[in-house]
Amino acid sequence: MKTDDLIRALAADARPVRSFASTLALALVFGVVAAACVFAWRLSPRPGLLALLGEWRLLLKFAVTLSLAASAVVLALRLSQPGATVGRAARALLLPVLLLAAGVAAELATTPAAAWGAELVGRYAIYCATLIPMIAAPALGALLLALRRGAPTRPTLAGAAAGLAAGGIGAALYALHCVDDSPLFLLAWYSIAVAVVTAAGALVGSRLLRW
Repeated sequence: MKTDDLIRALAADARPVRSFASTLALALVFGVVAAACVFAWRLSPRPGLLALLGEWRLLLKFAVTLSLAASAVVLALRLSQPGATVGRAARALLLPVLLLAAGVAAELATTPAAAWGAELVGRYAIYCATLIPMIAAPALGALLLALRRGAPTRPTLAGAAAGLAAGGIGAALYALHCVDDSPLFLLAWYSIAVAVVTAAGALVGSRLLRW
């Protein structure tokens, strides 16, 4: 193949990737807006939220959930491209894990052991585990529909990545309302809620994204 022909072929291959990235970005925006509408329908920001933004436990919730959503979206994008390597995108998921681990370590170091159980259970565990999936549902639907326009060769994994991203979005929005700020609560109940959304994404994606 001549050099000019090779360049034209590579450029032609790049256009669908760029087009799909735009599609996924549009779906992400729509999903976030729809999830925010669900949040506004059922919940409201906690009282005094702005005054609490300097509290490290509250900031940790947003850092973990938003970094999870962002890294999972990148992973979903990579999984939508046949033959694309996902190692770097998958490793990016370590960021929210490390942030959460650091927060839990700090909490254990600064909180009396007798209070660990209460911090773990919190006050609104069931609400957290049920409302995060509800808020995340429209974001999951939007991302899965967008992934159908890609070419994922691993539909279950791609669906799980979409679920992980949607779970992060739902968790970040729920954090605006949640008064349980302990990293131990975040580790237990936010993780359960995000895992539910991830499992739903994997289950639906295994069927919806199959070629």
